Amino acid sequence: MRVISYNLRKHKAAIELDALAQTPDLDVLCLQEVISSQLPTEIGELHLADSTKNNRLGLAVYYRRDRYEHRASQSFELKKSLHDRLFTPTPERLVGTHLVDRKTNEDMIVASFHAAPLTALNSLRRNQIKAAHEMLHTLGSGSPILMVGDYNYPMFKDGLTQRVKQTGYDLSLSDRTTYTNYKFFRGHFDFVTSQGFTIEGVETLRRGVSDHLPILVTASYGTESKHRSTMSAEPLAS
Repeated sequence: MRVISYNLRKHKAAIELDALAQTPDLDVLCLQEVISSQLPTEIGELHLADSTKNNRLGLAVYYRRDRYEHRASQSFELKKSLHDRLFTPTPERLVGTHLVDRKTNEDMIVASFHAAPLTALNSLRRNQIKAAHEMLHTLGSGSPILMVGDYNYPMFKDGLTQRVKQTGYDLSLSDRTTYTNYKFFRGHFDFVTSQGFTIEGVETLRRGVSDHLPILVTASYGTESKHRSTMSAEPLAS
């Protein structure tokens, strides 16, 4: 499975979506900071699964309909930051989609996530991440989960990695930084947390008009994931 996550910077980078959708073998496109009313139903071969409705700047998930069957989608509100209380009374910061692989009949949950801005504490973002993981299980208990997006967590990620691992998730960063605009807050803002997936790579793509760079996640699941995990655990031949 190949998934792109992209923060559109107040929808400005929407002009780049047609080009992104041409990424070879792209299965899912997860977006943040979109204007839902301006999103098309189709982008290339990708179909809109769901988007938030209440946020001024929301989230969306697109998927490749010829490969995956869409079972259900849902938007979720998360704990409010001060920013939310002032500007976003109903902060839908998570959209999850339950997909079924038409070839293998395997279920999975893919989600677009946008944590509270940097004006909030890391403790609030950790609360949001933990709550998001728990909420996604309601879409398909026991299904592999892949959550990508703007985590707004440029510092102390080692601690976050340990915390999500304690709840059964892995945190994966891309090969290069994804945000460089702030003088003091640069680094990996956009990454992936997962459960039941084998993450084979996370690549930072070329910068466009957004202040974030898109990331491309390559992952395997189900039988293929178990096979790859077994192979990677075997000792190298001498």
